[in-house]
Amino acid sequence: MARLLIVSGVLLLAAGAVLHYAPWMLNWFGRLPGDINIESERSRIFIPITSMIIVSIVLTILINLFKRLF
Repeated sequence: MARLLIVSGVLLLAAGAVLHYAPWMLNWFGRLPGDINIESERSRIFIPITSMIIVSIVLTILINLFKRLF
């Protein structure tokens, strides 16, 4: 359990550093075909369907890799 927490912390730290020092890497998020963005005068609705599918696939692959390594 301790090893998993340490690895998770290191990954979160690395992800935070990437987001802080390279924000241009996330310009694609929310702008993919299939992401719904509805704007009117009084409201805005944003549903990132395609972006969430990609995030889900990447996280599934990473979790399975860590399960096999540890």
